Amino acid sequence: MKLKDKVAIVTGAGKGIGAALAMGLAREGAGVVVNYSRSAAEAEKVVADIRGTGGKAVAVQADMQKLAEHDRLISAALDNFGGLNILVNNAGLEYRESFLTTTEAQYEHTLGVNLKGVYFLSQKAAQVMVRAGKGGKIINISSCHDTVPLNLRSAYAVSKGGLGMLTKALALELAEHKINVNSMSPGAILTEMNRENLSKPDVRARLLARIPWNRLGEVDDCVGAVNFLASSESDYVTGTTLYVDGGLLLRRL
Repeated sequence: MKLKDKVAIVTGAGKGIGAALAMGLAREGAGVVVNYSRSAAEAEKVVADIRGTGGKAVAVQADMQKLAEHDRLISAALDNFGGLNILVNNAGLEYRESFLTTTEAQYEHTLGVNLKGVYFLSQKAAQVMVRAGKGGKIINISSCHDTVPLNLRSAYAVSKGGLGMLTKALALELAEHKINVNSMSPGAILTEMNRENLSKPDVRARLLARIPWNRLGEVDDCVGAVNFLASSESDYVTGTTLYVDGGLLLRRL
């Protein structure tokens, strides 16, 4: 197991990509703090699934836009597992809204979770890693829309574009502490959130026409990439973005 005795925090891990990433890290031996914002039941199910296969996990509530709540995640890692080696910043949200009608509240919520929350939780995690003196891994879950703008979701696209630069800036600054900072940017991944819309034949057909692999991604397609970035196999990889998109960007450049 490539992550034996490592400790990870995964934000937004109650469902979808985050849940798959948490379970993937646990399968490789990491103790995992499964963060959730609203649904304790979803997060506890992820924890039960991890423990059911012999893994170690604990569920912890914290809203990423509320910086005071970040301490709960750091404390959970230290108190339950004795350290912190890996942070996966997965929590994110979007509003489908025209730029002409987007409200300040929507903008602040989007940037608060997707960028500000990532910045300051990464700061706390890095402080712990620096004190421990053993390096670490920070992995930001972005989107192919860190490169390609997204119609009717301008605030979301701005947040992901900013996340791409944050990844590079932190990688540069934290390199002296042997902390790797990278991003994993998924393409069209089928989740419970979008399954209904992507089940519509016309919507699916339009999307598949843009994906060279001619299929939608599954959440498990993201697991191997993150496990790689979390492991010692990626020790000489930092400040980069790994796209998991079936070639989607190749037809959007």
